[in-house]
Amino acid sequence: MTISPHFIRLLRMHKPYRMRLMMAFLAMAVTAATEPVVPYIFQVLLDKGFVGKPAFSLWLVPVAVIGIFVIRGISTFGSSYLMTWVTTRILNEVRAKMFARMLDFPLSFYTTNTVGKVINSIMFEVQGITDMVTRIFTSIIRSALTVLGLLAWLLYLNWVLTMVTLILLPLLAIVVRATSRNLKKLNQDSLRVNAELTQVIEESTRAQQVIKIFGGQQFEKDRFHERSENLRRYTMRMTKTFSSTVPITQFMTASAVAIVIVMALIQSGNGQITVGGFVSFITAMLMLLTPLKQLAEVNGPLQRGMAAADAVFNLIDMPTERVGGQTLQKRASGKLDLVDLCFQYPEREQLALDHVNLSVNAGETIAFVGMSGGGKSTLVNMIPGFYSASSGQILLDGQPIEDISLLSLRSQIAMVSQHVVLFNGTILDNVAYGDAQPDPRKVEAALDAAHLSDLMKELPEGIHTLIGDNGSRLSGGQRQRLAIARAIYKNAPILILDEATSALDTESERAVQAALDRLMEGRTTFVIAHRLSTVERASRIVVLSMGKVVEVGSHQELLEKNGAYAKLYHLQFSDKAVAERDVQQKDLKELM
Repeated sequence: MTISPHFIRLLRMHKPYRMRLMMAFLAMAVTAATEPVVPYIFQVLLDKGFVGKPAFSLWLVPVAVIGIFVIRGISTFGSSYLMTWVTTRILNEVRAKMFARMLDFPLSFYTTNTVGKVINSIMFEVQGITDMVTRIFTSIIRSALTVLGLLAWLLYLNWVLTMVTLILLPLLAIVVRATSRNLKKLNQDSLRVNAELTQVIEESTRAQQVIKIFGGQQFEKDRFHERSENLRRYTMRMTKTFSSTVPITQFMTASAVAIVIVMALIQSGNGQITVGGFVSFITAMLMLLTPLKQLAEVNGPLQRGMAAADAVFNLIDMPTERVGGQTLQKRASGKLDLVDLCFQYPEREQLALDHVNLSVNAGETIAFVGMSGGGKSTLVNMIPGFYSASSGQILLDGQPIEDISLLSLRSQIAMVSQHVVLFNGTILDNVAYGDAQPDPRKVEAALDAAHLSDLMKELPEGIHTLIGDNGSRLSGGQRQRLAIARAIYKNAPILILDEATSALDTESERAVQAALDRLMEGRTTFVIAHRLSTVERASRIVVLSMGKVVEVGSHQELLEKNGAYAKLYHLQFSDKAVAERDVQQKDLKELM
């Protein structure tokens, strides 16, 4: 059985806690040392206590028995407590490393790894590792010491019979080796299926509205049943593989006991063994079966833990976003230059951005428009360094952003996405997110600028009101405005607005747009909007198609050019006119 390098790595994490581990091992040794005392007491009682007058005080018997089990109880408690203390520290340490790593993964990681898989790794696979360590240390150390102590006593009593007992050990090793490889493979598959089940639960919890409105309850039940049944099957296969060793072990043990009894009877007839010695030997031998069984059963949690360790450390070792770079010493002016910028998603042949060149002055508002898939979101996601250019570069105030640390670069940028993300905390927590010392007055000013002051008046706890999971206690428009307030609070020189007003009604949109207009003053702003009416006042409009810049100009210039933008504009507003006409005709029919 080969030991995984990840397992060795895990053992090294126990080094800072070696004093407590040594104390735990000492307690285990004390527990193991009490085992041979029991068969010794039987020998003394049978050979000297029941033959004639006892040569010792009768009160020594209960004192010795009670004393042994008191010592055993204290040492067992001590070893269990110390081992749990150490393993829970390791558990928290590994989880902290995984969580920190997760925060540093590039966005591409989350396009290939499900949320369920990440949650399963942090919550359950790490637990499997610590369970393995606890079982291994407890079983191997305590059980091995117990086996050694009992074997020493057996050798002292009768070395010939002990040789028969020792035949068990290589046979047990063969059985364990035969099942190890299969168990590890089954455990790896079980972890994968468990992650799939976690993903189903996570998605079903998050998508309750979609499930209910589209009648997906049965589909989700079937999907859950399928994953759950797969997990059950793997569990049964692991149980079958692991449990098959038990009857084999018991058969070998029974054979050894039978041979020992026959040989002991022969020795007894020749006067080579006393009744007390025989009972003591059989007692010690039977007591030996329990630690041997525990050592054999270590293989199951060992293989589960090693499979979990591989998954956990592979996740920890995954590449993160780039590190290093210079720290900006002052607030950026906001001038950005996109120089021959190209980007290609992994496993895709076509470029998402194809030699984009654009120079943006400080304080300028640039709107990106075009059909879906044109590269608008990809481009704005490259500005904060979410994606790295395949070729070309982006310059901030003349400096390549690749030379700037990501923390420093992103401190210059505020972003409002069409997919609003809020946290299960208070309004203040969400608006001042990332600020270690939030300013309540600044938060209120940002809320007022985002036209949420009326909402604040309605809430008895004001900015200290809890908003629920992803702002579930707020309306869609209120959630969007809260995200805008967060961007206003940050007061960064560069703004990225990706459909920032998409969830607002007409009246709210006008109010928020007015707030955004004030906010954009003196700041470099990148706007993505499918509703062209929201970008008419932009300094320049950039039309993207298939990752290429096809037109650049002001709203009026592009309309006069009568190119791609003009076609999009006229198409959108003709559709809008048709929709408004249909609504008017419907209202007229209802009145008639």
